[in-house]
Order: sequence, then C-alpha cells, then structure tokens
Amino acid sequence: MPNTQEIAAAFTALLKDGKHEEAAATYNAADIRSVEAMGGDFSDIRGTAAVKAKGDWWYANHDIHAFSAHGPYVNGDQFMVRFSIDVTAKASGQRVQMDEVGLYTVNGGKIVEERFFY
Repeated sequence: MPNTQEIAAAFTALLKDGKHEEAAATYNAADIRSVEAMGGDFSDIRGTAAVKAKGDWWYANHDIHAFSAHGPYVNGDQFMVRFSIDVTAKASGQRVQMDEVGLYTVNGGKIVEERFFY
C-alpha cells in the first residue's frame, strides 16, 4: 500500500497535469468527506458522487483561464497543495485571482478527507 508521501506526489502530479477527475477517481476513498470554507450546498459533503457533482458544478459555472498546483507539502498522514486559479464566474462575469489551499488526509491508502482554505 502506498504511503502518504507517495499518494501526495502522484495525486499532485495529476493535478498539475490538469487531470483532476483522474486524480479523484484514483485516490479518493469511496466515502471521502469534502469541506469548503464557505457555506452552500457543497460546504460539507460525503462520497465520490457528491464530490464529482461539486466539481461538475464548478466547471459548468466558471471559465478557468489559468490553474497551477504547488506542492505537495506532507506532514504525517496529511498533505497540502496550494492552488492558484485565474477564473471568471459565468453568472456575474467577475474575474478573480484565487489563492487556495487544499488539506488532504490519507488513511488506508486513500484520501479520506479534503478541506479547502481560501
């Protein structure tokens, strides 16, 4: 079974290559918990189907001009990835430069929780 360092490196490499769905499908636990810093329908969800629905909503409602992932930064059973995103919300037309951190917790060779800070 891969350790946290190996999972973090492989997961982040996929993100850097723009393969977000592949990263999630490969490394997320079936019952993963995903916690966002803001409220709303996707603020605290569980399961791969719910995480995929959140991602589908994000891509349907935003135009992404640039994306980069930095890291991973590993500590024990957790790792962090820093994201820089240049995005326009389709509904408002507002373009924003986002700086976000994802904190991932690994257990049993899978990511069991992702928590985002921005």
